[in-house]
Amino acid sequence: MGELTTYERALTERVSAEPMLRRVELWSEINSGSGNLSGLAMVAGALADCFSSLPGELRLLDPAPVTAVDAGGRELAVSHGQNLHLTVRPNAPVQLLFTGHMDTVYPADHPFQDLELRDDGVLGGPGVADMKGGLAVMLAALTAWEAATGAERIGYEVVINSDEEVGSPGSAALIAQAAQGKRAALTYEPAALPDGTLAGARPGSGNFSFVVTGRAAHAGRNPEDGRNAVVAAADLALRLRRLTATGLSVNVARLDGGGPNNVVPDRAVLRVNLRPVDDERQARAEAGIVSAVAEVARGHEVAIHPHGGFGRPPKPMTHEMERLFRLVKGAGDDLGQPIAWQPSGGVCDGNNIAACGVPVVDTMGVRGGKIHSEEEYLIVGSLPERAALSALTMARLAGEVA
Repeated sequence: MGELTTYERALTERVSAEPMLRRVELWSEINSGSGNLSGLAMVAGALADCFSSLPGELRLLDPAPVTAVDAGGRELAVSHGQNLHLTVRPNAPVQLLFTGHMDTVYPADHPFQDLELRDDGVLGGPGVADMKGGLAVMLAALTAWEAATGAERIGYEVVINSDEEVGSPGSAALIAQAAQGKRAALTYEPAALPDGTLAGARPGSGNFSFVVTGRAAHAGRNPEDGRNAVVAAADLALRLRRLTATGLSVNVARLDGGGPNNVVPDRAVLRVNLRPVDDERQARAEAGIVSAVAEVARGHEVAIHPHGGFGRPPKPMTHEMERLFRLVKGAGDDLGQPIAWQPSGGVCDGNNIAACGVPVVDTMGVRGGKIHSEEEYLIVGSLPERAALSALTMARLAGEVA
């Protein structure tokens, strides 16, 4: 350890008393894929039982309404699980936000369901790093803080959502509301690298479905009377792909449509993801989409209905963000945990929090790796390490107004 006060040393040592590994195992044994509503309900209940040990008001809130476009171009309602929301001391001088997610990328029928604790101190299993390990770290740090002298200096909100892995469509408004007035936010995605490196700047992300409606006709008798939706969608895909530039990536992900070879197809659905590094490039992308849609609709005499948008705003490294990162780095140095950060191409709820003007470190969770795969793992020794890092970060944020 480095230069810790007696108070800080006691605070950071207190986290080791928390049963973090057992909590990770219990929570990860419940499948909570983003679409598994019964599993999400079970995990939400288990999390509520544990987080209710903290003071304040805890609620399980229904998600906002969400729709999606199916392969046939129909807009349908999509159900998501409830979101956990805890409010503690809303009138304290320092207000913080802590966020995480209970959903995973592994549906109920996925073959990766079992946990394995290896002799080398590694726990393998679905969601152990992303991010049930992070939730255990968060709870341990908050529990240690509540047992410390001067806990009243910090008030906070906790949001644990059920749809982060699919872009947080039903919880984005809750996160934005909770972010209001916060000095800083900590989010418990796993570290960007197994050595504990944090994710710094992130691009934004926009997911779009373009429903193209043309006119059916017989491919042999009167093709000239048809308006080919698949061809129009392909043209739109190429035009959107040409928006790719420095600081803006465009991924044409899928095209659904068509039918029998003797019918001019009258319906197609094109799905595209765009990732701009800043607001300026997002604005260019939005203008480019509008222009491409208009040109294709006019040129092919089809109707095009866009669905979706930029659900994850860009997260650049601002001055306030860098200041928070340096505070976390200083805490890590004093704990003997070297902390660095680097840009990431991925996105998370940290993007949404940063867009509210709140500095956020969004990879305060465990060290591990191979997330979103059947080899996902958690380094067990990182549980007390990262919980101590969070607790010390809280103490130093509280000290800013002491």
